[in-house]
Amino acid sequence: MSVKTCKFCGEKLKKDWIALHKKLLDVDAKEYFCIFCLADTFGCEVEDLEIKIEEFKEQGCILFK
Repeated sequence: MSVKTCKFCGEKLKKDWIALHKKLLDVDAKEYFCIFCLADTFGCEVEDLEIKIEEFKEQGCILFK
């Protein structure tokens, strides 16, 4: 399995970041943003997105398994 990187900045992606990109932008995406670029895209703080990741996990979202 190859290492996936952010399509904007090249940051090595974590699986939760890929899941968040799919949940918020495009479930069928083949390229992804890191959490930092997602925060820039949405005009929010990284911490806000980390909270959303935990909320989606608690809700049982299958993307975060």
